Amino acid sequence: MSIYKQLANQFVEEIESGLRQEGGRMPSLRQLAKQQSVSMSTVVSCYQELESQGWILSRPQAGYFVAPRKPRHSTPEWAQFVSKVSNVTQSYPSHPSVQGPLGVSTTINDQQSVTELERSFRRSLKRLGDRLNHYPDTQGEPLLRQALATHFAKINLHFPAEQVVITAGCMSAIKAALESCSNEGDTIAISSPCFNGILELLGQMKRQIVEIPSLDDGIDLEQLETHLKHKRVDAAIFCTSHMNPQGINMSASQKQALANLANKYRVPIIEDDVYLELSYSDHTPLPAKYYDKGGYVLWCGSVSKSLSPSYRLGWCLPGRYLDVYKEKFTAASYGVALPTQLAVADFIDSGQYAKHVRHRRAKLLDLRRQYLDYLAEHLPAGVNISNPQGGMVLWLQAPGLDCEAFAIAVDQHKLDIRLGKLFSTLDLYRDCLRINIGYPLEGEAKRQLDILLTLINKHKS
Repeated sequence: MSIYKQLANQFVEEIESGLRQEGGRMPSLRQLAKQQSVSMSTVVSCYQELESQGWILSRPQAGYFVAPRKPRHSTPEWAQFVSKVSNVTQSYPSHPSVQGPLGVSTTINDQQSVTELERSFRRSLKRLGDRLNHYPDTQGEPLLRQALATHFAKINLHFPAEQVVITAGCMSAIKAALESCSNEGDTIAISSPCFNGILELLGQMKRQIVEIPSLDDGIDLEQLETHLKHKRVDAAIFCTSHMNPQGINMSASQKQALANLANKYRVPIIEDDVYLELSYSDHTPLPAKYYDKGGYVLWCGSVSKSLSPSYRLGWCLPGRYLDVYKEKFTAASYGVALPTQLAVADFIDSGQYAKHVRHRRAKLLDLRRQYLDYLAEHLPAGVNISNPQGGMVLWLQAPGLDCEAFAIAVDQHKLDIRLGKLFSTLDLYRDCLRINIGYPLEGEAKRQLDILLTLINKHKS
């Protein structure tokens, strides 16, 4: 066997064993030639072989990277339909009474991160001084706003700290955004399927909706533009990075087109970007807000998924709606707990947050591999599974599933999963479900997953 093929096989083994992870940078051509004491033509042939087989990919001006893993299963087929205005007429709770590891989208912190967080809290309490007796700034602690601005500038998303509003989590940010740019009775465009918490919020706020079909690279922008052109939509909410529940990452061209539509038709688009930093690769995708020239995108984020949901700490970059946003948010809130803001600002400024996010990405990538391999081995033929490139949820589609009997069995077993009907007002996803993959595949998580697999096998024709 030629030297370049031996070298290529060695890389394949490292990728398959997890030593080299998706999105990880490969050695440069010169580095590899020096490391292996081989000629430049040998390493070029090696990389050409790996690239032709789909193991690596090249990025202009950046180098070579490990390509996304090829799925062992079919991915879901997205329902295509003509979208129409409808009402949210039932409840879509995001936190049912029964809770388990497969339900809420969350994961656990490693001990090193917990230790560093404790240090940040201790330092922040010392920094508080007399401010312990004061209410927090209703727009948010300036130190945290600056820490966020500096942090996101590293991915080329630049904004002044003065334009950020700190909120009590991402849903709080989205609610204030809706209050800032829409009124009761207005029509809001959303993706289909859509995070059930958004549906629940829209119902409570008495907004009408238009569900826009999903595509492999995002949403049906042609249908969205049709509604915008005919002034049927007053605002929109879209999760753009590692979409919940689909697991889709909206492509860069889609995000740019989405921002362009917002500016062209002067319609506000609320961007739910709570999963932005949980890409499985070293590359953090840019949000649609990056392409927003006129300030019509209200960018909402949080540390709920990247750090901890218990802090209830998020933010919004409201663009041209900043003044009215601050007014609406202040009317409903007296600000976010100052010690938490200072601790998170310290955690970011110390560099520990970036380190923590890198570790979380690697852990979630490994968990995705474990869950996908286990599901592919134990699910019946014909069940489709999403192949996300970030986040912590999987979307399963089981054609032929006896949906009513399955739902009853899930309830009887007190199994915490999210049935597809929770993610739409349309009768399109009854044979679908969403599971969280943020917990190690052991203990209670594995026990509940085994029950789920048994029920799917039992009720799928």
